[in-house]
Amino acid sequence: MSELTTVARPYARAAFEFAVEHNNIEAWSDMLGFTASVANNATMAELLKGKKAAQELASLFIDVCGDQLDESGQNFIKIMAENGRLSALPRVTELFGDLEDEYKKEVDVNVVSAYALSKAQEKELSKSLTKRLARKVNLNCSVDKTLITGMVITAGDLVIDSTAKGQLHRLSNALQS
Repeated sequence: MSELTTVARPYARAAFEFAVEHNNIEAWSDMLGFTASVANNATMAELLKGKKAAQELASLFIDVCGDQLDESGQNFIKIMAENGRLSALPRVTELFGDLEDEYKKEVDVNVVSAYALSKAQEKELSKSLTKRLARKVNLNCSVDKTLITGMVITAGDLVIDSTAKGQLHRLSNALQS
């Protein structure tokens, strides 16, 4: 995964910088999302692993994408095909999304709780996390009855575990120290 990230990062950054420069972030996000779907298609994935010439592969890929790609998007696909990197498109799309979130100062936060949160609780949690993370927070809430009590909040690398299981685990570690 880290090798794929290393390969995809410069393409994602270049696409993002181009999109920002041309005030076209949303269109690029849509184009990359579509191309990632095409690259993930089983038939296309087999073709990408094959021995087709870069120009032929780029032409085929662009034909499949049709009107979903503008001229800049088509050039992007051609460059990635020339470098044999079309299979990295899904990861490029993910990294582009991360750059977009960073640019917009937004963060997606996953909240898994033992019980469904009320709208007031979601609002208060969002407010607290916005203050702590210094970004606009997009909450994705779900319920896991096996937690018994508490919640697990995940925002990128940050994990806040207030579940009974998490508390017992920390207590166990403290007692063993």
